[in-house]
Order: sequence, then C-alpha cells, then structure tokens
Amino acid sequence: MSASPPHEPGSADVSPYRITAGQGPQTLGELRAELAGIDPVELAAFDARLGAARFGREHEAVITEARHLVALRTRPEVRQAIRASLAGETELMTVEDLFAELDKGTAP
Repeated sequence: MSASPPHEPGSADVSPYRITAGQGPQTLGELRAELAGIDPVELAAFDARLGAARFGREHEAVITEARHLVALRTRPEVRQAIRASLAGETELMTVEDLFAELDKGTAP
C-alpha cells in the first residue's frame, strides 16, 4: 500500500497545525454529513450561522470554522498537536523560520 495522498491524514505532507483546502469535506453536503456525525446540534448551529451570514467572506468564515471543528473532532493528530502546544511541549519557531516556511507555502 502506498503512502496517503497529501490531503489525507497520515501523509508526510500533512501538518496538524494547518488545514489545507484539499483536506476534509469538499462540499457543503459532505461538511453537513460530517457535522451530523459529530453531533446533530453542531449541524443545526452550522446551518443557523450559515443562513445568517452575508455572502462572501462571512460565508467563508462560517465554513472554515466548521471545517476546523471537523478536523479537531475527527483527526487525533490535530488534537495531539493542540494538547502539546498548550502544554508547552512543542518547540516554537523563530521569526526567521516562520517567514522561510511562509515563503515555501508550508507554514503550520
């Protein structure tokens, strides 16, 4: 079996600190299904926020927040990365390293 594609958890190219466009649900239907599987209340809250959002950036923000929730609730490596960061168990990047990563487009 080959390695996971870059958009799948377990791939060497996946950072638990950053969710890329290709990771997780790719349509509103998929996102709603994931949220319903997590908790029907989460789905109802998402639909309410999405319905109240203005077209454009507000819609994007509601969708992004929901995608982050799905990642947090379904990807153990994301939860572990957050736990490690909160516990001070991860090394902080220098500003120079951060800008170098941003230049490469792979910053956490």
